Amino acid sequence: MPDLPEPLDVIAVGAHPDDVEVACGGTLAKLAGSGRRVGIVDLTDGEPTPFSLGPAARMEEAGDAAKVIGAVQRIQLDFPNRRLFDCFEHRIELAKVFRRHRPRIVIGFGEGTPMASPDHLQAQLITDAAVFYSRLSKWDDHFDGLPMHTIQRQLYFRLAMEPMTIAANPFHILVDITETLDQKIAAMECYQSQFAHKNGMADRIRAAATMTGSIAGVAAAESFAAARPFATQDLFAAVGF
Repeated sequence: MPDLPEPLDVIAVGAHPDDVEVACGGTLAKLAGSGRRVGIVDLTDGEPTPFSLGPAARMEEAGDAAKVIGAVQRIQLDFPNRRLFDCFEHRIELAKVFRRHRPRIVIGFGEGTPMASPDHLQAQLITDAAVFYSRLSKWDDHFDGLPMHTIQRQLYFRLAMEPMTIAANPFHILVDITETLDQKIAAMECYQSQFAHKNGMADRIRAAATMTGSIAGVAAAESFAAARPFATQDLFAAVGF
């Protein structure tokens, strides 16, 4: 059996560098600030894009953003940008990451983004399958000797400028990011190649978080849906007391 690193508490999976920051950067920063070990997986390098200097520059931006959030691990799987498709090989490679880093929670896309990248929906399909593959037995030859790992919870995010909830899913939870909203925006602003030419992007991110928070009576929030409903042992803790 290969040597394994210290487990991560949570892994967030995006199709491209910057997806995770825009979707759930405030929540990840909050988790990291409380001592949780946060990891990020980018399925592609996000290149080419019109205003980027290339993959190395985009990688540097991603590394800077991960530091702002407080992530201890950022992994790029180098699947093809713009041509990302759910397939067996991609499922296996992401499942290997889950088996190696053994997160308790995985967060990823919960639906497609019409008129934006179709890679987002493919990322959801790959992540869903990899969560399942991570725990499968009697299939060891596909996973480089990595042990099975059961992920306890899977959550879906949506990008900040998308609707606040995932329409087909009734199991939503909001995370108060009032204290980490500025961190989220700072992480997003590391991606000068993606956002410097988009006037008012930081204001849009802030407004989206404020609107989401307003429905729960907090200053700013991010919205998640559960892949499957889950129960709590402590009602008071679950509702924020």
